[in-house]
Amino acid sequence: MVLATNSDSEEHLHSTFASRYVRAVVPRFKMPDNSMPKDAAYQVINDELMLDGNPRLNLASFVTTWMEPECDNLIMDSVNKNYVDMDEYPVTTELQNRCVNMIANLFHAPVGEGEAAIGCGTVGSSEAIMLAGLAFKRKWQQRRRAQGLPTDKPNIVTGANVQVCWEKFARYFEVELKEVKLREDYYVMDPAKAVEMVDENTICVAAILGSTLTGEFEDVKLLNDLLADKNAETGWETPIHVDAASGGFIAPFLYPDLEWDFRLPWVKSINVSGHKYGLVYAGVGWIVWKTKDDLPEDLVFHINYLGADQPTFTLNFSKGSSQIIAQYYQFIRLGFEGYKNIMENCMDNARRLREGIEMTGKFHILSKDIGVPLVAFSLKDSSKHTVFEIAESLRKFGWIVPAYTMPADAQHIAVLRVVIREDFSRGLADRLITHIIQVLKEIEGLPSRIAHIAAAAAVSGDDEVEVKTTKMSLQDITKYWKRLVEHKRNIVC
Repeated sequence: MVLATNSDSEEHLHSTFASRYVRAVVPRFKMPDNSMPKDAAYQVINDELMLDGNPRLNLASFVTTWMEPECDNLIMDSVNKNYVDMDEYPVTTELQNRCVNMIANLFHAPVGEGEAAIGCGTVGSSEAIMLAGLAFKRKWQQRRRAQGLPTDKPNIVTGANVQVCWEKFARYFEVELKEVKLREDYYVMDPAKAVEMVDENTICVAAILGSTLTGEFEDVKLLNDLLADKNAETGWETPIHVDAASGGFIAPFLYPDLEWDFRLPWVKSINVSGHKYGLVYAGVGWIVWKTKDDLPEDLVFHINYLGADQPTFTLNFSKGSSQIIAQYYQFIRLGFEGYKNIMENCMDNARRLREGIEMTGKFHILSKDIGVPLVAFSLKDSSKHTVFEIAESLRKFGWIVPAYTMPADAQHIAVLRVVIREDFSRGLADRLITHIIQVLKEIEGLPSRIAHIAAAAAVSGDDEVEVKTTKMSLQDITKYWKRLVEHKRNIVC
């Protein structure tokens, strides 16, 4: 009789948790020398991923966390297609072009019947904004050179509430960023102040349709009118870009009469995130130009080594096709009616959540009735406890609710923000309200951490907290608390 060896026994047991792999150190810095079975590799990674938050309870993110199973199947069927191989995957390229045409039509681009719109898919609004900014910079340079004027000091005017990708564009492509500061109770760009900052070197003014901080729509119509007057006076021809990352798939369905898009003469390009209220998983954005003249031809590359001449204007090359296919699925599956119904549901659930938060009597609501479906709110009394404590306490229920301070000049305002997505139901809204009330009761019965922080800072001589009295200012409290809990404002684009 042949006795089974340990290795034979382990092979036939087929139990990952009975194998040596679950007691081995997980590789962190160096690729392991030996292979492991596929089921063991899956289990090791899956176990670690259990410690991630639940995406559907991540109320910090605007990014889609649920799609229909049929679309999930399409995504998996096309996950191995490289979008840039246009000659090999011509249908995928056609689907992208159809999406661009539909979005351009939604934004009232002056495109004739059967005429192709000017735009492209990107990996998100960050790439789309980089492309738009490059087009504006090149147009400005061309105009200045034709006039015999210098081109060494380009600038762009935005509000201080812009997403970090605008700061990246300015830094990476050497453009001065001129920010209109915020103020208490006014957390978007003031159009009048923005136009005042425009000069002959301004390549464009960027307006936000759906501020990341409060969801509010900036007044693009007023900006256009004021800028039109200045352009007529100076001859500068300064254009507008609309960053509609969050609001671009909301305004056309809920506020069709709101003029913010290509109906306005000085709006020359618009970006929108397909992976936000376009209802597609993370990894797709869109940029559309009003006319062909608004995209300088010398920024478009033509390649032929994949089998045919292919025009391309992107910052990256290879990328997956799945999200573009998923976007087209959503467009034809939902249609205008479906998107309108979903956005109305989101707004109704946002109103329900807002009402529940207001009923506690503890918060100021900062978000507006018209805008992105979210609720931003601050504590009326932060003398004993802060919004950061509330955000931390909600974690025990599984909720991920961001707490952050406003940009300059409203840094003393600290807020919580809940983003309402398609998969956030009335039931979840009611449950969140219940948990917020429970957290308020719990922290009210606890000693004030602020007093503890003040005392600790005074004893330690912490130079990051200026303690002039035993009662600290809200700005000092917020600064210390954020450092204490290693909290960083991380807003997804």
